[in-house]
Amino acid sequence: MAGRSQADRNQLPLMLLRLLCLLPTGLPVRSVDVNRSTDNITVRQGDTAILRCFVEDKSSKVAWLNRSGIIFAGQDKWSLDPRVELDKRSVLEYSLRIQKVDVYDEGPYTCSVQTQHHTKTTQIYLIVQVPPKISNISSDITVNEGSNVTLVCMANGRPDPIITWRHLTPTAREFEGEEEFLDIQGITREQSGKYECKAANEVASADVKQVRITVNYPPIITESKSIEAITGKRASLRCVANAEPIPDFEWYKDDTRLNSAQGLEIKSIGNRSTLVVANVTEEHYGNYTCVATNKLGVTNTSLYLYRPGTVVGNESSDMAVSIWLMAASLFFLFCKC
Repeated sequence: MAGRSQADRNQLPLMLLRLLCLLPTGLPVRSVDVNRSTDNITVRQGDTAILRCFVEDKSSKVAWLNRSGIIFAGQDKWSLDPRVELDKRSVLEYSLRIQKVDVYDEGPYTCSVQTQHHTKTTQIYLIVQVPPKISNISSDITVNEGSNVTLVCMANGRPDPIITWRHLTPTAREFEGEEEFLDIQGITREQSGKYECKAANEVASADVKQVRITVNYPPIITESKSIEAITGKRASLRCVANAEPIPDFEWYKDDTRLNSAQGLEIKSIGNRSTLVVANVTEEHYGNYTCVATNKLGVTNTSLYLYRPGTVVGNESSDMAVSIWLMAASLFFLFCKC
């Protein structure tokens, strides 16, 4: 019954006068309080509303009305609504009880009391509050890094619920503003994960739902290390790459792609791949390449399986620099002499 027009309310006095004509004949009416005040009663959806009304004596003629018509005339029930009944805790009480209140019950109610001396009316405006309820939220989505993303969260309630968004990370960042739409411009891999929408009003506990964003990005190798190995022993080269979707791995020795055969075993689980040499021989020493690939890109890194005492990678470069500096020093020393 929410949102009724003022014209509907103005019809109540006319309806009341019609009702008085339907009631049993009593003493003349001396006055009608048309300019009465209105009391507001607020009830939560699903609860019971009791609209209080009292008479001055047992001989009073009473009735309850709402915008739709007559509810009770005396003890006679005119309404067909089974949720509505009289609530009389004393002989002078003529209150109206509405069970399982819903939003269509909202609106003005009038209690008319006709006594021997005058007729008075009490008007009560019933306000129905509704707990917050999220009615629509974005589905889980997968996007490429750099895309623009808009999440939607729609909620119902009375009063209108306040909607807030939060990224469920260890820092649990809450986004500024209270919006049904959350816009993320140029999303990054760090912004992937679960997002929580919360709809809240003062009627009941907040309603909370979540949506997950998966951000695709190309592989990047985060861990690889060359190792020293003794012939006749077992050795493992390991390669770790972060990516979304999870990357596929390939291993190469020089320009030859390797498979799990001839004493080699490739184990790839998730974002980690390991090349295992069961029994190292002289042929196994050398440069290996780990390649990580997904639908967004490819990357690789070089690893070395070397003999004990061999200097590889950065150590080799550092030694070359040291030798060059030593030679330069000797050259300038002899020139000076």
